[in-house]
Amino acid sequence: MGLTRQYLRYEPAALFGLVASARAGVAFVALRGERGRYVAVPACEHVFVWDTRKGEKVLILKGLKQQVSCLCPSPDGLHLAVGYEDGAIRVFNLLSGESSITFNGHRAAVTALQYDHLGGRLVSGSKDTEVIVWDVINESGLYRLRGHKDVITQVLFLKEKNLLVTCAKDTLVKWWDLDTQHCFKTLVGHRAEVWGMALLSQEKRLITGSADSELRVWDLTYIQEVKDPDEPESKKSKGSSSPGAEEKTEEDETLELDEHPEERIVKCSKAGSIMREGRDRVVTLGTDRMGKFLACHGTDAILEVFSVLSEEEIQKKLEKKKKKARKKAKQSSAEEPERSVELSLQEEIQRVTSVKASSKIKSFDLILSPKGELKMVLLLQNNVIELYNLDLSAQVAQAVRVSRITIGGHRSDVRTLAFSSDNIAILSAAAESVKIWNRLTLQCIRTMECEYALCSLFVPGDRQVILGTKTGKLQLYDLASGSLIETLDAHDGAVWSIALSPDQHGFVTGGADKCVKFWEFELVKDESSVQKRLSMKHVRVLQLDEDVLCVRYSPNQKLLAVSLLDCTVKVFYVDTLKFFLSLYGHKLPVLCMDICYDGTLIATGSADRNVKIWGLDFGDCHRSLFAHDDSVMYLQFVPKSHLFFTAGKDNKIKQWDADKFEHIQTLEGHHQEVWCLALSPNGDYVVSASHDKSLRLWERTREPLILEEEREMQREAEYEESVAKEEQPVVAGERQGETGLAGKKTIETIKAAERIMEAIELYREETAKLKEHNAMCKAAGKEVPFPVNPILRAYGNITPSAYVLEVFKKVKSSELEESLLVLPFSYVPDLLRLFNEYIQQGSDVELLCRALLFLLKIHFGQITSNQMLVTVIENLKKTTISRVSEARDVLGFNMAGLQFLKREIEAKEEVTFFADATERFEEKKRKRKKKEKMVLAVL
Repeated sequence: MGLTRQYLRYEPAALFGLVASARAGVAFVALRGERGRYVAVPACEHVFVWDTRKGEKVLILKGLKQQVSCLCPSPDGLHLAVGYEDGAIRVFNLLSGESSITFNGHRAAVTALQYDHLGGRLVSGSKDTEVIVWDVINESGLYRLRGHKDVITQVLFLKEKNLLVTCAKDTLVKWWDLDTQHCFKTLVGHRAEVWGMALLSQEKRLITGSADSELRVWDLTYIQEVKDPDEPESKKSKGSSSPGAEEKTEEDETLELDEHPEERIVKCSKAGSIMREGRDRVVTLGTDRMGKFLACHGTDAILEVFSVLSEEEIQKKLEKKKKKARKKAKQSSAEEPERSVELSLQEEIQRVTSVKASSKIKSFDLILSPKGELKMVLLLQNNVIELYNLDLSAQVAQAVRVSRITIGGHRSDVRTLAFSSDNIAILSAAAESVKIWNRLTLQCIRTMECEYALCSLFVPGDRQVILGTKTGKLQLYDLASGSLIETLDAHDGAVWSIALSPDQHGFVTGGADKCVKFWEFELVKDESSVQKRLSMKHVRVLQLDEDVLCVRYSPNQKLLAVSLLDCTVKVFYVDTLKFFLSLYGHKLPVLCMDICYDGTLIATGSADRNVKIWGLDFGDCHRSLFAHDDSVMYLQFVPKSHLFFTAGKDNKIKQWDADKFEHIQTLEGHHQEVWCLALSPNGDYVVSASHDKSLRLWERTREPLILEEEREMQREAEYEESVAKEEQPVVAGERQGETGLAGKKTIETIKAAERIMEAIELYREETAKLKEHNAMCKAAGKEVPFPVNPILRAYGNITPSAYVLEVFKKVKSSELEESLLVLPFSYVPDLLRLFNEYIQQGSDVELLCRALLFLLKIHFGQITSNQMLVTVIENLKKTTISRVSEARDVLGFNMAGLQFLKREIEAKEEVTFFADATERFEEKKRKRKKKEKMVLAVL
């Protein structure tokens, strides 16, 4: 059967108009050896790295389909962990921009990420209320921690101890012992959600931010360190020395109820509170890498910065205070003044300054530069990144804005788009500005201030543009000078629609004042210059009974279609303005419509989620299509065809055939409502604007699109999604307690298990064939060549057992456990025999032992009760122990050798190995010079 109709596929070409999405955090990253210059920000499904000095995009870390929900740079600055809305985590290399590791474990968006101080482990918290610890080096999940009852908001590793602290919207802060993988302590001193927390003073203090203006401070005492029998008394005195400890609050009583009689590992006691200026909840709470500065912000535009005094600074301040007290005591002849001298919490954690941003802050990051400046990067709600510097050596610390990245996008949602007649320039207009973009370079070439724009068009010749605004004005801009030439009060209400006449001599506008107005272009004398300039002249008006939502000319300029608020579309003759047709049938108002190039069809899109296709000759409805899951916001025909595009509030753009009434293609990419789109005059490009602040360009390719194949691919995608959403396989003997396996069942793990099964089946077939062949050769008394399997030949004539190992090695490390979990037990005996053979050969001992131990764990009952496997297990026991001890010896030898080399090099060159000596030298130098100044400034 031949192709009845050939369509061409539209593919995503670019994402632009976006500086940063406000969904996830902002983070300083080390790039090209520099810290404090480059920042990583989420941009829908991608991550952009911006150079704050030049205001340029230097790197794009490309994502797949899901939106970025969390960012965390590694301690070495070489990698960036990115969490997504679907629960996936990808680790990107910042040098190459490639993603090397993918972790799949969460069932909902990742909300918190944190590396340990060496960068070997990564912990993630999610909306699914679970915390997972990942091994970054081995590229695998270690374990899942359950216990919270709501969204995880922050996770923190402790440097010295193998402990983890997590907080969530369930008002709890939990302490986890990672050696035993259980929660040993729960802080219940909060009355509302815990939105953030930070560790201070060398992890001896915990500070938490909740839904009020209070930052709660907790003193931490690590009990395992205690060796002195008198320690409880010292702890007691330490707790009482902090302000607020004498008065027992309601929170302390609640905390005491939760604490077990036998305190173990760590003891938490409330030290007091720091009051914020903001009255609303804490949105982000964080410190710089050194822990010297603490900052937080609420749902407003103010970032509050606090300084945390070090031990030496506290001692100095205490000495000063004691000196003062002694002096005072001498004058008043009072006795023993030292007892009453102590530092309050407000003196230990001091307010430095408040930074007022230009809009609501969504997240921030801090970095202390070697010059002694505190750099703060703020990600704002309105598509802006701001960088502030705080000079700590100044008498009064004042934050100064040093750079602002804005030109790459609008401050508010784009509500109208237009293409120039040469397909090169794109116009986008929002509530505050209109921008002209070059389609080839995607650079913004003009930015002009405007009122709230609702509709727009390029004037023929592409030298001027006209905007219709919410206040009822028409604004005419000159592109060469980037200036506003003329403003006319066109309508008493919003100008909802504008359409250029096919003869290009004028245009028509429709507004909320129930009028359709006709305009003509004219040249008028300009007072400031001799030359004439373009102007607009109002020539006719059509008064209607309802608000006008959309207007469109027919291509021959004989008819004018007008969409009204009463859910109908009325068609008038242009010359006489007499009524011709009424198109009724929509249940809600028609928000958009278009007439095809030959004037035979009109398509209307409505808030009732339907698109109706009508004939313009008799006004009959050809077909009603259920187009989107929400309102249809925009509709436009592809030039010189009966195909049209629709944009909906369901985040999708769809292409339809108006002759066959078929859905051709869905363009998925936007993450929120699509407000408008525009097609280029040649039909090769589509540009769309969404509530996610992004503009997306789609390009028509030469690839033919066959509807049957498209439907088949859609069904496959739906099946794969349903498979991934099925119940997770149960591990025998594992109870659903606090801990669990880190991974989750995905289509990739199922495919990996299928590949292993196919390899084992091939091994069985080939082994059976080889036995038959050998028997046949023996019977014949001569050697007959054995036919090699084509798959084995493709791998270089390897043996069937070696092929199984090759397939096994190709399973991603992060998916290994889940793949083995879905593997049927009938394949396990063969796999165990093969493992024995591989380990004897000494190949991939670490990988094989990991898989072997996991298989023994999940199939323990069946393996131990199977008599056939007794000898196999006995052999495995011998070979595994010997091979693992050999591998351990090699590692020990190598470690000893490396340590010896390190000592040798340090002795010869007098440098610190594996550390940035220059940075340490600069730090010491700076400390020596500016320590006194800094202390004075901060105090």
